[in-house]
Amino acid sequence: MTTLSQTQLTGWRLFLTLHRRIVDAIDHDLQTVGRLPLTSYDVLIELYEAPDKRLRMAELAERVVLSRSGLTRLVDRLEADGYLMRDRVGGDRRGAYAVITERGNDALQEAWPTYARGIIQYFASALSPDETVTLADLLQKITQRLSTEKE
Repeated sequence: MTTLSQTQLTGWRLFLTLHRRIVDAIDHDLQTVGRLPLTSYDVLIELYEAPDKRLRMAELAERVVLSRSGLTRLVDRLEADGYLMRDRVGGDRRGAYAVITERGNDALQEAWPTYARGIIQYFASALSPDETVTLADLLQKITQRLSTEKE
């Protein structure tokens, strides 16, 4: 069995708890003002920032924190609401791209001020600029380690 220090375990638990609390708070704020739920925003921002504003469904699944079945259901809803469309590659559903629509772009722009306020209120305001740099560096270090291990 791998040894895990109490400090490591506490840090992990705090990370998970804090993530959930901030996500819930921002999602609540977005819904209170009638904007996209945060999970929808996360899908659309990945498409908005992607080359040609499109991603294969498998790529999108890797970028968001949802199960593949959860992502498929969410993409179905976003497509039905006109925020994105699927662009099929041949007849193969696995070959489909999700593509953000103009309505999706507009929804992102409307949601951003509330989302940005939430990031500041629930996260950034608790840290000094130096602490923010340190935290970003540490999270990047973990991200790079995971990327290396996947290869």
